[in-house]
Amino acid sequence: MVRTGITRLVSAAGTLAITAALAIGLAPGTAQAAPKPKPAAKPTTISITGKDVSSKILVQQQGQSRLFGTLLSEVSWMASASGQTSAPKAAKLGPKYTLTVLNKSTPMQVYDLYPMAAGGPRVHRPTPQPYAKKADAWFYGRLTMSESLRISGVPLKPKPDVAGGGIGGGIGQNLDADELDPVAGVNGFLDQMRRLLLLNGAVLFAILTGLAGIAFMVRRRV
Repeated sequence: MVRTGITRLVSAAGTLAITAALAIGLAPGTAQAAPKPKPAAKPTTISITGKDVSSKILVQQQGQSRLFGTLLSEVSWMASASGQTSAPKAAKLGPKYTLTVLNKSTPMQVYDLYPMAAGGPRVHRPTPQPYAKKADAWFYGRLTMSESLRISGVPLKPKPDVAGGGIGGGIGQNLDADELDPVAGVNGFLDQMRRLLLLNGAVLFAILTGLAGIAFMVRRRV
């Protein structure tokens, strides 16, 4: 009986050892079999087509990061937003420019931009989008849209009075050193103030001279 008991213990220990070895051997395989989530695709290129654009305009994130970021900021917030307005009348939209956001050569988002629309810029997000079926929606575009497109190469009239994120200040344009020199700006301001004070002084002197003349005449008559 003792021998039988020992045999059973050895057999049970062997079974446990085999089971443990199989578990250890299969664990790495199971971990390797689990697929890693793919990183989300990031925009790398923006293309623009539309009225009077003879060839497609391409703006690359690499090498044109500032302009690329400016264009992307015009539309990226609309990717998952709900529409803000109803579709305007076609006659009031003006020229259309299609802006496509791509990852390398794969489209990610597509928008129709109307920078000259009556009442301010408008944007149309058509459906479906390349990566998802989004609801057809219309949005109010930013006032900087026209300048952003013009700096990219779209033939639009400049709007230097438009301000916001530096667009109206002339992104992509060469500025003279004098325009960026704070000392020159202060000197110009002081020069203008000096002229204003001299002019005011001359006017005040003329008024006082006139009053003195009137007082002298009145005194002589009295």
